[in-house]
Amino acid sequence: MNIAQTFDQWIDRRGTHCAKWDTMETHYGVSPSGGLAMWVADMDFRPPACVQDAVEAMAAHGIYGYFGDEQASNDAIRWWMKHRHGWEFDEKAIFTTHGLVNGTALCVDAYTKPGDGVIVMTPVYHAFARIIKAAGRQVVECRLANVDGRYLLDIAGWDAQMTGNERMLLLCSPHNPGGRVWTRDELREIAQFCVRHDLILVSDEIHHDLVMPGHKHLAMPVAAPEISDRLVMMTATTKTFNIAGCHSGNVIIPDEALRAPFRARMNALGISPNSFGMAMATAAYSPEGAAWVDDLVSYLDGNRRLFDEGVDSIPGLRSMPLEATYLAWVDFSGTGMEPAEFIARVEKQAKIAASHGATFGSGGASFLRFNLATQRANVVEAVSRLKDAFADMQ
Repeated sequence: MNIAQTFDQWIDRRGTHCAKWDTMETHYGVSPSGGLAMWVADMDFRPPACVQDAVEAMAAHGIYGYFGDEQASNDAIRWWMKHRHGWEFDEKAIFTTHGLVNGTALCVDAYTKPGDGVIVMTPVYHAFARIIKAAGRQVVECRLANVDGRYLLDIAGWDAQMTGNERMLLLCSPHNPGGRVWTRDELREIAQFCVRHDLILVSDEIHHDLVMPGHKHLAMPVAAPEISDRLVMMTATTKTFNIAGCHSGNVIIPDEALRAPFRARMNALGISPNSFGMAMATAAYSPEGAAWVDDLVSYLDGNRRLFDEGVDSIPGLRSMPLEATYLAWVDFSGTGMEPAEFIARVEKQAKIAASHGATFGSGGASFLRFNLATQRANVVEAVSRLKDAFADMQ
């Protein structure tokens, strides 16, 4: 396979009900005609052929009834987690949700009650806070320490911050938007923090397959197997294979007793699998899918290096070193500008739609998040536009 040719192919997503391209003018004032969509966390690449083949087989059959028998899907999930992440578990631990935002909401609903505190390590994926607030729970922001442009834990500070009202911690591993791959020691520190404060730990590991060369992701149950009685794992094919529209996520709960309240909420809300999502996920978690992911990560790493080199050459801008994900987290604090000014330059002058850092919580206001999972020509163009927009800084 020629990796560059595969991922460099331009696919026009405009006019296809694509959130990333078709709604960016509404959200950012950046027209899809001439603008660059670098906000929503999906990719501008087609998934591997095995996924497309599965969809085409369903279309050829022509009947789209209720889905039954999750054995093949469960086998594929367990195969993937064993061979790619070194974790084995009982198939009874697997629940299929309508994506991991849905999975997170179900966890909040199943394991906490209104008024309880739910901890997030900020800045972090903005959907966490949105779900917590909508459920009538309290968002507890435990801020990450930004040390020389890299996020570190502040466990001692978090310990002092606890009030006893907290019931759950939502972990983003690898971290979005900072791109950190947490080390074994860091994961164990987080696990012991949860033990000390009697917290359910929900580990959202949706980016765990998108890890840059030289870094190694550890699944939480591999790093800290002793906390399985309070651990909920969340994984998915959707981010890895660019099939988010199939709305399928894996909530994996190793402890049998911990499964009961989650199962009860699933049943109470009438949640059942999406047949297209099940077929696509089963096809993706395969040797063919694995080979495609390896090629994808190699291409993303090239985009990362090109983007970071270009952005870091602009005085006042600094891209946080990206260890995982395809989401560059750029700090504009060195420009001395208020967020409104640097955002206006990016959106009005550079015509780039990037996610506003303030939406990720405390510590994010001086940042913008740029999605690099697009054709390399778009990354080259984005760097050029940013250099022009901040030319007076050079």
